[in-house]
Amino acid sequence: MAYVINDSCVSCGSCAGECPVNAISEGDGKYVIDADTCIDCGTCAATCPTGAIEG
Repeated sequence: MAYVINDSCVSCGSCAGECPVNAISEGDGKYVIDADTCIDCGTCAATCPTGAIEG
């Protein structure tokens, strides 16, 4: 199952720059992960300073 970004996201963009498959993009008020592109590597979750990404 793909990772998801919850409402704790502060739109810093740290996760998008670290995603090896470019599955993360800026959404409306927070970043979003494309579930079809996500490879479940967890890099984004490890990078997030607010812990907003859950797997």
